[in-house]
Amino acid sequence: MIKIANLTKTYQMGDLSLQALAGVSLEIEPGSFIAIMGPSGSGKSTLMNLLGLLDSPTSGHYTLDGQEISQLSEDDLARLRRKTIGFVFQQFHLLPRTSAQENVSLPQIYFSKRVDNEKSSRLLEMVGLGNRKDHKPNELSGGQQQRVAIARALVNSPKIVLADEPTGNLDSKSEKEIMSLLCQLNEKGMTVILVTHEEEIAKYAKRIIRMRDGKILSDDAVQDRIRPEHSQSLSFPEEDSTKTLKPSLQILDFVVHLKEGIKALVANKIRTFLSMLGILIGVAAVIAMLALGRGAQKSIETQLASLGSNLLTLRTGSYRSGGVFLGTGAVAKLTPEDSEVIKKSIPSVKATAPEITGKGQVVYRDKNWSTQVLGTTENYATMRASVPVIGRFFDDAENRKRVRVAIIGMTVATELFGDSDPIGEYIKINKVPFQVIGILPEKGNNGWRDQDDIIMIPLFTAMYRLLGKSYVDQINIEINQLSEMAAAEEMIKSLIEKRHRIPPTQTDAFQIRNMQDIQSALSESSRTMGWLLASIAAISLLVGGIGIMNIMLVSVTERTKEIGLRKALGAKRTDILIQFLVEAMVVSLLGGGIGILLGCGITLTLSLLANWTTSISVFSILLATVFSALTGIFFGLWPARKAASLDPIVALRYE
Repeated sequence: MIKIANLTKTYQMGDLSLQALAGVSLEIEPGSFIAIMGPSGSGKSTLMNLLGLLDSPTSGHYTLDGQEISQLSEDDLARLRRKTIGFVFQQFHLLPRTSAQENVSLPQIYFSKRVDNEKSSRLLEMVGLGNRKDHKPNELSGGQQQRVAIARALVNSPKIVLADEPTGNLDSKSEKEIMSLLCQLNEKGMTVILVTHEEEIAKYAKRIIRMRDGKILSDDAVQDRIRPEHSQSLSFPEEDSTKTLKPSLQILDFVVHLKEGIKALVANKIRTFLSMLGILIGVAAVIAMLALGRGAQKSIETQLASLGSNLLTLRTGSYRSGGVFLGTGAVAKLTPEDSEVIKKSIPSVKATAPEITGKGQVVYRDKNWSTQVLGTTENYATMRASVPVIGRFFDDAENRKRVRVAIIGMTVATELFGDSDPIGEYIKINKVPFQVIGILPEKGNNGWRDQDDIIMIPLFTAMYRLLGKSYVDQINIEINQLSEMAAAEEMIKSLIEKRHRIPPTQTDAFQIRNMQDIQSALSESSRTMGWLLASIAAISLLVGGIGIMNIMLVSVTERTKEIGLRKALGAKRTDILIQFLVEAMVVSLLGGGIGILLGCGITLTLSLLANWTTSISVFSILLATVFSALTGIFFGLWPARKAASLDPIVALRYE
């Protein structure tokens, strides 16, 4: 079964080389019971680790079941180890926060990718712990813990059991019970290799190998072997090849590691919460800030819609005389005729709408309200998104006849009429009666004023019957296509300067504002604010990811012995890597899920208490979820790789 030829092992400690084994040769037949003895530093534990495939020799040959070990990779050694060898450690190495049955079942995870609880229960009954399977290690005595370790070593039905000082931490009664168990295992045909420094324990074996200074001094059969009286006969659970497990027990690798990861996280709740906290805050920040940004963008879009599209606004500028600016509209004034000339003279102009504004005191029965009055023409409704939601807009005929009709904003309607229907009712504006024929669409507050606190009346009615003006404040001009805006602006300015005989030197007599420029500026501000908020949220996620990485690195350090144990029981590098990655991802996703709920709660709170416009999108939730998962994978990768790269024997010895 085992053949060793000229095996050496040298440890490099800085500049110093320490030879632990020096040309050891050995053969072990199936069914042997061997005790390896020697003083501390003799090389017996090193030989045991090499036999158990936990360490690799510096030189020499080791053949196990006809297979040369030196030709195998680390993962191949793990596969062979979990299939052929069962370990019984002096320190027991039981996972502290899991039950005895779960400890026994641990090697099955890496051997068959399934857990057979029936078999682990029968093994615990075999070692006399059938009634203690749900107890954790701290609830068991030292002898009971070692029995659990023996049951764990047998769960994959190995050919060889390696026991490293299995009675070193036990009292005399427990010592006899453990040796009785090992003897019975050997009598059932299992190869047992025991490392001990006690002569009395070695006499339980059939053969004693004595070592000193890394060499074998003697290899003798035991003449006066101790044969313990067995209190009970071992009955190994037989493998049933015809047994078909339920589909739920055919566990995929990922599901197995997911379960193991969740167990580890639940066992360390405070550490898990601290890991989760950073991601939780980051995701909540992403949700809340994107909701605020999107809400602000929607608010700006609403305001842009009220401005209209492809619009130019013509206003009077400052006229200069003798180096002195006379003020806006001091000499040059716009008239309704200017509006008509612009429409007729420039082909790219689709429509025009002159307007004047003033203040008005509005009275309806016993209620009165001070508001803004705007006089304009019929084209204004479509140009500035002001088509009434109830009633109608006035037409050109009503404008020219100076009819006293009015379209009121939602604020005016609420203040004067409450819940009553204002259509057809008469109001007085500055003591002049007007009939209400429509209600304007609600536009909200744009930051400077309430856009719904307004009354619109025909232009000529406003000029000659209400406000007493012979000129207009500005002319709204709609252009056919966006591409014609720049050319149309130059043509309009040239035309109006010629009509008003403005000298070439007076370039500021008229001003043209391009609403597209205003829209672009507002949109760009909205995008900038959105990116700023997203960047802040991303930084929060980054900080959360770094927190996960730090906690996972601490976890790797704390669980070094556990990692060594899992590798000794047959876990490959990828098994350890996936488990730690899964733990990081579970922490991230769980923190992300709670963060999403928290972010939505914060958003709703801001919307209700601060009256801010917010909008939670499915995209932001998906983005936060994906980011939290990727954060866990990215920042969990380094700790996971560090854990996977640990040498099993070094990890087991870690203090």
